[in-house]
Amino acid sequence: MKISPGKQLGLKSVADSRGVIAAAAMDQRGSLMSAIAKEKGVDKKEVTPQMMAEFKEAVSRILTPHASAILLDPEFGLSAAKVRAKNAGLLLAYEKSGYDNTQPGRLPDLLDHYSVRRLVAAGADCVKILLYYAPADKPEINETKHAWVERIGGECAAADVPFFLEFVGYEEGADEKGIEFARKKPDIVTRSMEEFSKPQYGVDVLKVEVPVNMAFVKGARACKGEAAYSRDEAKEHFRRAASVAKKPFIYLSAGVSNETFNETLELATEAGTNFSGVLCGRATWKEGIPVYGKQGIKALEDWLANQGVANIKNVNARLGAAKPWFGFYGATSASALS
Repeated sequence: MKISPGKQLGLKSVADSRGVIAAAAMDQRGSLMSAIAKEKGVDKKEVTPQMMAEFKEAVSRILTPHASAILLDPEFGLSAAKVRAKNAGLLLAYEKSGYDNTQPGRLPDLLDHYSVRRLVAAGADCVKILLYYAPADKPEINETKHAWVERIGGECAAADVPFFLEFVGYEEGADEKGIEFARKKPDIVTRSMEEFSKPQYGVDVLKVEVPVNMAFVKGARACKGEAAYSRDEAKEHFRRAASVAKKPFIYLSAGVSNETFNETLELATEAGTNFSGVLCGRATWKEGIPVYGKQGIKALEDWLANQGVANIKNVNARLGAAKPWFGFYGATSASALS
């Protein structure tokens, strides 16, 4: 498997010296607006672009000295990109926040005023999109999504920039935090990783959910009641999902707590999966939202410098078993690809 010079450069820019991606994620938009509004006790419409930008700037400035990269959005995050640490690469999101809820299928859309070329001009080392994906959806829905991803892959290839695809599983009408969905999740994640490893999509890094819900892993600290899988079964789900990946893959934190995400990474390590790092957002900084909402920016900065840094260091400490991205390309170092 070959990789072009521009894509090599982009991936090196967002990885650490080992070739592991230890990236922070701060591309939330609609969900962040809602959370800030809730903590401030105001309507979502009263959360200004300036509030969004200053929150993102604080996260970027304080956490990126401890990250290999940060994922931001071009709508509210470009000022945050300018204050990131020199060691940190930049990923920019290309999709609109949320999805089309006027029709079935959670269909995605791209930002109106951006293209891959424009994201690169704005400083992106890599481009990321998020896709809600259910392998068992109707063929016409998934064919629409497949073609959409292929188009973005082609655009990234033309610009010679790495393409990160994040996919989040779902089932219409299901409680996606419940035990029934937890039982289906391993298959959803595995089939999605297998699908988007195919060469026609042009994906360079898969940003994936872990294949289990830790709240239903027997014996896990996050499990408070009924279990969907034993610890050994959970590890086998990790191994099975990893086995189908033909591209480097990194884990997303999916809004869980720092403690739960750390335990997740420990389980992935026990399972021996060849993950290439993380793109970790809310598990690092989400507890700072009430601080910002109730006490303001200075209090948030103080919280980030203390607890936020501790959170990201906790995650980094569990990346010792992560494998370099270039290993998927049969190389022993990034320079060996040239």
